[in-house]
Amino acid sequence: MSDQHSLHSFETRAIHAGNTADPLTGAVVPPIYQVSTYKQDGVGGLRGGYEYSRSANPTRTALEENLAALEGGRRGLAFASGLAAEDCLLRTLLEPGDHVVIPNDAYGGTFRLFAKVVSRWGVEWSVANTSDPASVRAALTPKTKVIWVETPSNPLLGITDIAAVAEIARGAGARLVVDNTFASPYLQQPIALGADIVVHSLTKYMGGHSDVVGGALIAADAAVGEELAYHQNAMGAVAGPFDAWLVLRGIKTLPVRMDRHSENAAQVAEMLTRHPKVTQVLYPGLVDHPGHEIAAKQMKHFGGMVSFRVQGGEEAAVEVCNRAKLFTLGESLGGVESLIEHPGRMTHASVAGSALEVPADLVRVSVGIESADDLLADLQQALG
Repeated sequence: MSDQHSLHSFETRAIHAGNTADPLTGAVVPPIYQVSTYKQDGVGGLRGGYEYSRSANPTRTALEENLAALEGGRRGLAFASGLAAEDCLLRTLLEPGDHVVIPNDAYGGTFRLFAKVVSRWGVEWSVANTSDPASVRAALTPKTKVIWVETPSNPLLGITDIAAVAEIARGAGARLVVDNTFASPYLQQPIALGADIVVHSLTKYMGGHSDVVGGALIAADAAVGEELAYHQNAMGAVAGPFDAWLVLRGIKTLPVRMDRHSENAAQVAEMLTRHPKVTQVLYPGLVDHPGHEIAAKQMKHFGGMVSFRVQGGEEAAVEVCNRAKLFTLGESLGGVESLIEHPGRMTHASVAGSALEVPADLVRVSVGIESADDLLADLQQALG
């Protein structure tokens, strides 16, 4: 993290870290450097270290510096998507014969990457309930190199004690990777709790407006960051300059958006607990959530994601999704507008039949920043 912003509050870093005024014009917003290559002052005479935009681009550099500052890491890297970031991470840290512990509740695309892609080149994986440290310990093998955690998890909103699992990872000589997408660095900072690398889908809360796809890695260790940067350049799935600019713009309002997301989600969760057609509400802000105390300890607020199960099984859950009007039926999350989906048929279809299969009666909502009263009314009519 840049010393210039290390003493500033999160809100200040979100706006200023990496966002240096343009030296030519004084523009307070970093320009979109929509360029592929750069003029050299003689062979090898690079201006600011820029030679080709796959290797580095000034707009992407601004975003990467911002990401490192927000997560308290030594190096931030921006990618074309969250899965591109994950792919780079796994191919950097692992080799054939290595083993990874993955959570029993994870994004379907992450599971697909392990089960259908990474396993083909000899990386083994096993599943653990990362909310239970004993389950994580039991899943370790002498070849374990990475423990992978999502907290809050997708879509069941499970909570993992990051500090406890970080201690397990250190004892096993493994690295702890935390997908911080659901929380964002405003609500939770895994590196401060012992994580080695943080993963983000920048598409979600960081961009915040459903208009960009991107991913990020933030490394706690500078040497690991350099290794990841080497592979980022070698593999090439980098964030484009306009995408980087959009995420930078979104991050400036991240704190105020996350406050509103969390406030609205808390009201949605409370309403759902009282609805006769809802059999279970999954939200870490509820005091009866099994991870509530840990979430309260390691998160600023409880976030904008709520999942719930309904009477009547899968078809009833699908009908709730179809009847919603203000909640838009669609995949993804973290935008200013509210979204609703059926994980079993949509975002998590790839985990069907596996240890990560989600309940068929589950509905997941990404609670936006609209009027809470309007959101509550829409869910009430959708539930019938």
